[in-house]
Amino acid sequence: MIEHLPILQVIVPLLAAPICLILREARLVRWFTFIASALAFVISILLLQQVQTQGAISYSLGGWDAPIGIEYRIDLLNAYLLILVTSISSLALLAAGPSLRKELTERKETYFYVAYLLCLTGLLGILATGDAFNVFVFLEISSLASYTMIAMGRDRRALWASYQYLIMGTIGATFILIGIGLMYMMTGTLNMYDLAERLPEVQQTKTVFTAFAFFVVGVCLKLALFPLHLWLPNAYAYAPSIATVFLAATATKVAIYVLLRFIFTVYGFEFSFSHLPLQEILVALGLMGVFAASIVAIYQDNVKRLFAYSSVAQIGYMILGLGIGSKTGLTATLLHLFNHALMKGAIFLALAGLVYRVGSVNLKAFSGLGKQMPWSMAAIVVGGLSLIGVPLTVGFVSKWYLVLALLESNWWPIAVLVLIGSLLAVIYVWRIVEVAYFRKAMQDSAPYKEAPLMILIPTWILVLANIYFGIDTSFTVGLSEQISGVLFEGAK
Repeated sequence: MIEHLPILQVIVPLLAAPICLILREARLVRWFTFIASALAFVISILLLQQVQTQGAISYSLGGWDAPIGIEYRIDLLNAYLLILVTSISSLALLAAGPSLRKELTERKETYFYVAYLLCLTGLLGILATGDAFNVFVFLEISSLASYTMIAMGRDRRALWASYQYLIMGTIGATFILIGIGLMYMMTGTLNMYDLAERLPEVQQTKTVFTAFAFFVVGVCLKLALFPLHLWLPNAYAYAPSIATVFLAATATKVAIYVLLRFIFTVYGFEFSFSHLPLQEILVALGLMGVFAASIVAIYQDNVKRLFAYSSVAQIGYMILGLGIGSKTGLTATLLHLFNHALMKGAIFLALAGLVYRVGSVNLKAFSGLGKQMPWSMAAIVVGGLSLIGVPLTVGFVSKWYLVLALLESNWWPIAVLVLIGSLLAVIYVWRIVEVAYFRKAMQDSAPYKEAPLMILIPTWILVLANIYFGIDTSFTVGLSEQISGVLFEGAK
């Protein structure tokens, strides 16, 4: 059984999805979905342990060895992301019961869980596969499921958000497919590690440069890098709360993984950064994303949209770390990738509790909630402090390594800009704190009860993780530095 863990990681949620349609009853389906996700989480832990003790795992599907057959390959990088995706998925599903009962009809709930499991399957498949075309296939599975989940939002604007995401997502997927097709045309292989061996022979051709450009643009659209982020704010704002939690904490992180995998493993660091102006492009777009999205976030009255724009800014930090082109910069990206999932997971889960009780995420509705819903609001405050980068939170650790990488590269003006960008986060977080704690509750509204325990428990697990991994960084920093070293060594 142990040797089949790579394929079980993907098969478990994939088989669970159609079984949900057979079970039908919403409560039964909810717990079945949670068990499938929790089992995937256990598998991801076992895979990480196996990789740390034995090295990278290669699994050939159907007994056909790579590069002829499809290979699943698990190394430190994707094992790290597998744990992140499955843990966030399981925590989100813990809170799904009360949240979805409030936001969806019982008939829709079952279909939501089916789409959720298919989205999880797609994300895990992207991480596990060692085949470039398989990346596209799983990307489409996760994307189609995401469009479905977003469209189920109770606000009619959810349909427009889903349609907007579908159009932009399709453009991104088309660009990725063109890039993969051109790579196949030049090398005759789709296996990533075989591509890495064959591409150097033809890397000076215009076709390979074109393939790289198409692929990077397509992935950047999927990960919502400024200015290709236009689909993200509405998608997060109008999707059901649990869908927002799951997508905000995982989907863009997996897209960043794809970018890292192709830059370092397939094309190689030297080609990506020496032959093309990728460094200048990533640093410029990353910084513009930080400032543009943070400024727009300040003026948002819909709190989910506010934190959606904040996500675009945080993606800017991750891309900036990658653009530095150093081990410390890559470590900062990997750290923030993990830490941002903890921050946004906690914040959007807390917002799910507010939607359950208040029925609105408009900033005015937050008046006086600091006293009426102290645990939910405290979770948002801790998540906000982490976004700012206050010491003893995970956000501080990420930004410390990012600033350190910039200073190592003697880019101190950009380090100053990163600190200024963090001050912008203070403004939009303070707007929420000011309304919740320093304004009286609206007179025409009855006092609100605290969010249900089934929402509060996973929320505070993530809140405590924000603090714990901000103090004890041995797992996150240790693994990120190890992965960064391996990727740079492999790139050589």
